[in-house]
Amino acid sequence: MPSFREGKVTRLQQWLNHKAKTLDDYETTYFYSDSHNDLPLLSLVKNPIAVNPDKKLAQHAQNLAWKIINFTE
Repeated sequence: MPSFREGKVTRLQQWLNHKAKTLDDYETTYFYSDSHNDLPLLSLVKNPIAVNPDKKLAQHAQNLAWKIINFTE
């Protein structure tokens, strides 16, 4: 079943619950995305990375000093 927006957070929480863990149990966490639709999950991890981001994600990433990777430049 595909996950979208907050659904990705739900899936992550389900996986963590299955492992009896929380994100804080991990020294570092990463999530890579190109879409502002993934802001809910990007906002949860310690290392959010915008890859070839859409305009809305690029602006958000710049405002929060998140790493931005552009493979098209």
